[in-house]
Amino acid sequence: MDAAPAIVVSDLHKRFGDHVVLAGIDLEIPRGKTTIIIGGSGSGKSVLIKHLLGLLTPDRGRVEVDGEDIARASESDLVRVRRKFGMLFQHAALFDSLTVAENVAFPLVEHTKMTRREIATLVSERLELLGLVGVERKWPADLSGGMRKRVALARALAMNPSFLIYDEPTTGLDPVLTRQVDQMIVDTQARFGVTSIVVSHDMASTFRIAHHIAMLGRGKVIASGPPEMLAESDVPEVKEFMEASGVRFQAVRGYA
Repeated sequence: MDAAPAIVVSDLHKRFGDHVVLAGIDLEIPRGKTTIIIGGSGSGKSVLIKHLLGLLTPDRGRVEVDGEDIARASESDLVRVRRKFGMLFQHAALFDSLTVAENVAFPLVEHTKMTRREIATLVSERLELLGLVGVERKWPADLSGGMRKRVALARALAMNPSFLIYDEPTTGLDPVLTRQVDQMIVDTQARFGVTSIVVSHDMASTFRIAHHIAMLGRGKVIASGPPEMLAESDVPEVKEFMEASGVRFQAVRGYA
């Protein structure tokens, strides 16, 4: 029997003034898998993610994380739930004034009572797991783009999250680095057993790494399922999005 979904969003509505952004989102995010959220600009992807993190309160609907509805949770409960999430921002968002080790240690210093020695040990373990041995004293400016992404991932993993959210992780990257980031996401999901949620416009990357894809449009989830199902969808908006990307699922997955 399949495990219960890690996150369940039901009839989620959100508007800002007269502008309706979410108009009844229904979505299940499978546990321990990689779900990619796609959709055109302004389709509500970022607003949806903010609801998953409890940073926005819905006008109507439910957001259940591990079976707990956070839509009307207290601030203390939201803080607890947010600690289940790690976040990898689009441009890594490392602190330029901190070394690599200090960047990775930052959430541990801020949110735990671990000793300096315990923090240093955990930081070294995370960096080693991601192939970043010997970079603890380097500054972010000294790192390549791929290394910065991995340092940001080490920081996101520092608190042992159940969920990892990636915000447009391949935007602006060349094809080689894009594949490296894709592999990083796949390896991290497998190694740590996390539930990965990726916001992306990159259909080649999406087809390579997704277990599940959800496409937003008109304030709703207009298609949801495995990559091959979306690739063959007859929904007009989905077909248009796929065709505009110029990417064929069969070509990415390596069969005709």
